[in-house]
Amino acid sequence: MRFLRLDKYLADAGLGSRSQVRQMIRRGDVTVDKRPVKDPAFSLDPSLSVEYQGRLLASHPLTCYLFYKPAGCVCAARDGAHPTIFNYVPQTRKKDLFSVGRLDLDTEGLLLVTNDGVLGHRLVSPRMHVDKTYYAEVNGHLAAEDVRAFAHGLDIGEKKPLEAANLKILCNRADRSDPLVSIVAEEWELEPWTNHDHATGDACAYVTIHEGKFHQIKRMFAKRGHELTYLKRLRMGPLVLDPSLAPGQYRPLSKEESDLVRSGESSYF
Repeated sequence: MRFLRLDKYLADAGLGSRSQVRQMIRRGDVTVDKRPVKDPAFSLDPSLSVEYQGRLLASHPLTCYLFYKPAGCVCAARDGAHPTIFNYVPQTRKKDLFSVGRLDLDTEGLLLVTNDGVLGHRLVSPRMHVDKTYYAEVNGHLAAEDVRAFAHGLDIGEKKPLEAANLKILCNRADRSDPLVSIVAEEWELEPWTNHDHATGDACAYVTIHEGKFHQIKRMFAKRGHELTYLKRLRMGPLVLDPSLAPGQYRPLSKEESDLVRSGESSYF
């Protein structure tokens, strides 16, 4: 059996540089098979479970679901007021599934549910710059000035301005049936999701970001004077929301999808 140095395993998992993960190990943030290990040179049996601050990084067998999160569902294990993702996706016997990142209560769309901590960290780590694309509807007329502001990096009250985001205007109320909707969807390899049956805003657009600030897209549009009325995540890295899924439905990743997200070789990383 091939053993790995613990610090190399964590660095390869995307938790940080070798020097950074050594500090994590020495602080006692890492456990192997539920036991703290503070030696970066520890010889790791890859069949054992590894946790960083309680988050599972290795577990066998690994499970990965592509889930269409419905609005009104929360990304938590338990909630007294709303259904959770685990009202739709069954937990494993070890109860080790978690959502990769979160979607707000009223936001629907693509969510990955897994027990693969390495994959989860790769998809949400800010330094990996994984693109996330959303379909949004807002009140007000979207214009070229909004596109430039998103691309420049908006200041929404965080410690520093946001990184550049891509705003692709699909339509304003006057031109909702414009063929641009389908053309842009084809360019972005997405379905023309504007066909949903409840147009809620004056304008619709695709937004791509690679950060994950609290209510980020809502706050970005608000900064430009637009009220967000509808939001759906369509893509996360190389994963695209399966149009055959209805809200609340899920399926395992295909082998091709699994290979893409685990290799990190996709152009979306």
